[in-house]
Amino acid sequence: MQKQLVVIGGGAAGFFCAVNAARMNPQLKVTIIEKSNKLLAKVKVSGGGRCNITHACFDIPGLVKRYPRGQNFVKKAFHWFSPNDTIDWFAERGVELKAEADGRMFPVTNNSQTIINCLLKESDKYKVEILMQSEVTSIAPGDNGFILQTSNSQLLTPNYICIASGGYPKSTMFNWLRNLGHTIEEPVPSLFTFNMPDNPITELMGVSVDRAVVKIAGSKLTAEGPLLITHWGMSGPAILRLSAWGARQLADADYQFSLLVNWLPDYQEQNLRADWLSFRDAYAGQKLSGKNPFGLPNRLWVFLLVSSGIHPDIRWADLPSKEQNRLIKNLTAQAFPVNGKTTFKEEFVTCGGVKLSEIDPNSMQSKIQPGIFFAGEVMDVDGITGGFNFQHAWTSGWIAGKSIAAYQEN
Repeated sequence: MQKQLVVIGGGAAGFFCAVNAARMNPQLKVTIIEKSNKLLAKVKVSGGGRCNITHACFDIPGLVKRYPRGQNFVKKAFHWFSPNDTIDWFAERGVELKAEADGRMFPVTNNSQTIINCLLKESDKYKVEILMQSEVTSIAPGDNGFILQTSNSQLLTPNYICIASGGYPKSTMFNWLRNLGHTIEEPVPSLFTFNMPDNPITELMGVSVDRAVVKIAGSKLTAEGPLLITHWGMSGPAILRLSAWGARQLADADYQFSLLVNWLPDYQEQNLRADWLSFRDAYAGQKLSGKNPFGLPNRLWVFLLVSSGIHPDIRWADLPSKEQNRLIKNLTAQAFPVNGKTTFKEEFVTCGGVKLSEIDPNSMQSKIQPGIFFAGEVMDVDGITGGFNFQHAWTSGWIAGKSIAAYQEN
């Protein structure tokens, strides 16, 4: 009897499990079940359609620090399949990757379709069956594996199942996994932007700074990186990182909190105050609006002046101490009330999912239901923006595929 693997989910992790299992064990019949009419949907939209496939971070201790949840788990997994392995895997199939200055890696074609075509070609090569618009409604133990029922009344009897269904926004959507005996860490959004309704800063939409430090007031949550002002509030890598690290805390606060922005990361209030006299002396006769010594975008600089109660045409030498103190404070810790969040583009990511203590990171097999494996975001692992969530998808998918292929050989 030919043994069968069913992979639930036609995303990055599911495809990587399927094609690697089929390649490593040609005797295995592999089927992908995808509930929508789109395969690899997140791959398509990632990185503005370029696909931020991984990150050029090749040191495992450094790499695991990019995961707000699941660090110990991914540390073990990355020893099996790391960013170097991702680069090599795609290179062997004619897809060359390049690293950008910030470490994000993309196909040299700058087109996510290159990655999609590569994975589809692999699935064709190894005869992976793909069932679209088919949702799994139940999984039950069978004689030699499992009985799997789908929404369009198909009955499958696989020996192995890899669950790569992605994250779910609502806890109840995990009930089919709870029915298998698994514990679910409650899902909450990660990687989102901050809404600041009616705040004057939104008039600067499109203005960005290369470096800012952002902090949630009254907490230890802080992040650094590029920051973008939008028509609804703030976005950019610094904000997205902060949202990932603070995912649970910000959900508990119902996304109502105060954000502190340091527009000059090389300064704190105290040392900026110490350097201020030299700026006053150097630019004494010049208008503040015309002489910005910090390299900030001019529109932002003028906004900071006005929000500190300073007329833009005042000369440096004439700046009163009260307004000067307010400006120094705003440059290093300007407070913005946040009221709500917005999903970052179409790259929906959750924190939460299947509890990691119930999964073996060396095989991705369930410790509760032998023969069931997991890959990707359905587990309680999530990374910050920059290719880290895809790397976890490739790693967990590859490990699951290899484990199932070897299982079958035994």
